[in-house]
Amino acid sequence: MTFPLDGLKVLDLTRVVAGPFCTRMLSDLGADVVKVEPPDGDLSRLWGAKTAGLSGFYTQQNAGKRNICIDLKAAGAAELVLELAAGADVVVENYRPGVLDRLGLGFDAFRAVNADIVMCSISGFGKGSSWEGRAAFAPILHAESGLIGRQHRFDGGEATDPMLSIADTNAALHATIAILAALRQRDAGGGGQHIDIAMLNTMTVTDDYAHHALDGEPIVRLGGITWETPFGTLLTSGNIRALWWQLSQPGLVDDGLGPDASVEEKIAARKAVLDRFFDRDREAVLADLDTANVAWGDVRDPMEVFDTVADGERRLSTEIDDRAGGTRRVVQSPYHFSDAEATVRGPAPFRGEHNQEVLVDWLDDDGTRAAALLEAGVLEAEAVDGDS
Repeated sequence: MTFPLDGLKVLDLTRVVAGPFCTRMLSDLGADVVKVEPPDGDLSRLWGAKTAGLSGFYTQQNAGKRNICIDLKAAGAAELVLELAAGADVVVENYRPGVLDRLGLGFDAFRAVNADIVMCSISGFGKGSSWEGRAAFAPILHAESGLIGRQHRFDGGEATDPMLSIADTNAALHATIAILAALRQRDAGGGGQHIDIAMLNTMTVTDDYAHHALDGEPIVRLGGITWETPFGTLLTSGNIRALWWQLSQPGLVDDGLGPDASVEEKIAARKAVLDRFFDRDREAVLADLDTANVAWGDVRDPMEVFDTVADGERRLSTEIDDRAGGTRRVVQSPYHFSDAEATVRGPAPFRGEHNQEVLVDWLDDDGTRAAALLEAGVLEAEAVDGDS
């Protein structure tokens, strides 16, 4: 089997999450992704357990890529990046709007050397926004998009950020979609173009509660209900009214009340019935939920997720070279094709590990140019000393 994006060249000028996750997925789909990393390194190198000096966070987002370390502020650096872009299909970046322009690496510069280039820029609030210069990590977008406020309204207590970079992953996946769409248009003769992805837009478009705000109506909480059972915490989908209706259809619950019972009496009686329903052994509860077609899920400890049967059956994780003589597990891409492959295709790279290799492959260099650029301070490479 082949990879759907085999032969595609992607120049990756991204860091942390939104951009690197986008380019990780492009790599898993077969693209040759070259990560351009600055000398001070991607911030994500600091987070998570380290093996051979490579952190878990950095490894998860950058496995399978090649790495060239360029000091973008050095004389001749912009020219080198443009040389690489001249033979690339895609450039992805997630600096604040205007940063790359000031370095001579804006879209106009890329298009001047490659009319068919597809460039995707990911930022918090988008180019041209009055907020475009603001720092915009995921929690800021969770706050500005109303996610934290809504959760706080319904859960009470302190307003806290969810332990998941939703704004980053939303932006990454929408950027991937937009890139593939732009490539299709290019291949149909439309030429290259610039894609402007704002994390704020990707939060609002993926918010299934947004219609309440747009229609000016009160928010009705959907989602699920948790139940403390003898076999642990279980979550069922929907609200109490929907759950009661589903369970009552096959006669699995009955409040024993007549048609004249008050709402308060019904609520109290049904709560007692449901408490008894879930206070049974696991097999009985799950059998009845399945009979009533109620969706349910175990509220798992996050450390157990990759030890379930689903990991083996659906390839939630895979093993890669840990660069220290062993292997380490990373999340696997979710694409299961009938006649193609998608998987992480290599380990996470060291900073500047592929300087010479990329220049040879992408620029037809004879293998001598990297040394000169290292001497000039345009390229850098980290020393690899094993575990740290």
